[in-house]
Amino acid sequence: MGSRILITPGFWTSIAFIMVGCGGLASSPSAEIQAPVIMTHPSNQTVAPGQSATFSAAATGSDPLTYQWQKDGTAIAGATLHAYTTPPVTPTDSGTKFQVLISNSAGSVTSNPATLTVDAASAAPSITQQPANQAVTAGATATFTVVAASAAPLAYQWQKSGTAITGATSASYTTPATALTDNGAQFSVVVSNSAGSLTSNAATLTVTGASASPADVVTYHNDIARTGQNLNETTLTTANVNSATFGKINSLPVDGKVDAQPLYLSGLQNIGGGTHNVLYAATEHGSVYAFDADTGVQLWKVSLLGAGETTSDSRGCEQIVPEIGITATPVIDRTAGTHGVIYVVAMSKAGSTYFQRLHALDVTTGEELFGGPQTIQASFPGTGDNSTNGNVIFDPAQYKERAALLLLNGVVYTSWASHCDFRPYNGWIIGYNQTTLAQASVLNIVPNGSEGSIWMSDTGPSVDSLGNIYVLAANGDFDTTLNANGFPSNGNFGNAFLKISTSNGLAVADYFEMSNQQQENDSDADLGSGGALILPDLIDGSGNTRHLAVGAGKDAHIYVVDRDAMGKFNPSSNNIYQELTGALGHGVFGMAAYFNNTIYYGAVGDAIKAFTITNATFPSAPSFQTSNTFIYPGATPSISANGASNGIVWAAENGPTAVLHAYDATNLHELYNSNHAAAGRDQFGTGNKFITPVVVNGKVYVGTTNSVGVFGLLP
Repeated sequence: MGSRILITPGFWTSIAFIMVGCGGLASSPSAEIQAPVIMTHPSNQTVAPGQSATFSAAATGSDPLTYQWQKDGTAIAGATLHAYTTPPVTPTDSGTKFQVLISNSAGSVTSNPATLTVDAASAAPSITQQPANQAVTAGATATFTVVAASAAPLAYQWQKSGTAITGATSASYTTPATALTDNGAQFSVVVSNSAGSLTSNAATLTVTGASASPADVVTYHNDIARTGQNLNETTLTTANVNSATFGKINSLPVDGKVDAQPLYLSGLQNIGGGTHNVLYAATEHGSVYAFDADTGVQLWKVSLLGAGETTSDSRGCEQIVPEIGITATPVIDRTAGTHGVIYVVAMSKAGSTYFQRLHALDVTTGEELFGGPQTIQASFPGTGDNSTNGNVIFDPAQYKERAALLLLNGVVYTSWASHCDFRPYNGWIIGYNQTTLAQASVLNIVPNGSEGSIWMSDTGPSVDSLGNIYVLAANGDFDTTLNANGFPSNGNFGNAFLKISTSNGLAVADYFEMSNQQQENDSDADLGSGGALILPDLIDGSGNTRHLAVGAGKDAHIYVVDRDAMGKFNPSSNNIYQELTGALGHGVFGMAAYFNNTIYYGAVGDAIKAFTITNATFPSAPSFQTSNTFIYPGATPSISANGASNGIVWAAENGPTAVLHAYDATNLHELYNSNHAAAGRDQFGTGNKFITPVVVNGKVYVGTTNSVGVFGLLP
């Protein structure tokens, strides 16, 4: 007869079974169940960012043993082995605790915690997200982005087909307006820190001809090369733009002069309760409007005046009257913020105190973002106008922003004009981080003298494919004593065609100055009334690739510079790629447009003239021109086309009654003007200076003194 014995788990127990039988007494083997006992606890681990850490433990006990790893006390899904390897870590993982719970049927035990240390200081960069291939239509920009982990600070240098791009030193790089010649270009980035460097995989840019999709207009003159061309226009053609089928279809009332070029976003979601094509207009009354671009319904309006403030008075200068609010064309980044951001500079005053502020507004609501607005303040080493203790000080009362805002590689650049020639003033470019609005860079181009402002008749700074900025400076001091590199010894660049590097802050990288610069300064015949246009790469008669830019000012000459060697200053002659002396009837107060190897200029009191480029050379006389002329300030043309076909040149004429003109781009024969239709059907208000038409998605938008005229195919 046997005995029943209760065995308590967790104890060693020997049981003897007494068996009665022929053989007498016999005893059975022992049965043992052992709870887990940890023999080796996880140890602390130190790794670099981007690496993985492995924690392990050793235990004894009766099988089967189970494991559950924990991170800061929380179970890690799937971590059920004796060892656990983390995903690639980041600096924010430093200090995390890892431990393991080991169990069997006899019990469980938890290990000591082990600490993960992420040593950023010792780690060379690692790339966690490579740049991706991009495909765009010609005329659009492309953005490449890399995500890297390692010790801060990380430095970035983007490359195009193996050549470093000047100024492309952020985690993202946005190209200038692309051309078909950019198709197949490869973009990579070198990421480095004090511990080493690493080059990303190359991403390929694919550039195709125009598509049927409407394009956004997010910056002045369509792109940062300032070509003025929209190559995605499929609705408006040389056949249907005439007074029988085309004309004024709406007028959008606003509360002040529209000196800034309107901007446009297609298919914007979450605005006005739905999805809309949106036109943005800014006024000298300090207001920004968002309209449905098709119906004209106002979606939102905001005032950028602070509490108790008004717009600025004219500061005794007749250039902008009767008030100064928003003069410069804003810039939009559709990918910034939650919905997209429009950046705007507005001037205001409270009593005798004047303000210049940079605003970042949500494109769907007009709400201020990023803790804005940011008050514009700056200083720069120098002893010129308004200097104190060896620094020139930016006085907001002495300036207005006229040239368009420029967004480049995460920085919003502002540039500053004077009120008439009322001193003290000089030439400023001030950059702000687009997501924090913190000041990023400052340059004064006449730090040890006076004048030399940047106004360019409300056009905008242009940018080449390497990230260099180009501006035309107004009359101001230029030092004819040159250093060993051919630069003015005291750093004054008045009345110069400037190339400004953005690779390490802002600095003049090259320039061209006319040999008769003093005469031009004395007679107010400077370059500063015009804007610079960056031409696509051109092949000369010897098969060499030429990198050219073109600009013109008050002296009626067209200056073509080689961006690789602009010519600097020679008191005896202009060392320049090409100069078209007297090619224009009078001075330029605007800029050219570019289309199909041709530039189009509209000087004061002159016809719009076309110059067709052959073998990277301009003709000395226009290839063709309009039959009519334009009173002051002339015209800055815009271009619409479907790829290389149906090119139309658009221009706004100033005067008591504003006029919109349209010309065939191949010969400048007039297709339409808003005075053609009977009974004033297409008249749209009083003319305004420096107005550039916006052509997009089958419509043309033109600013006036109190509205935006809208033109399109008639119903």
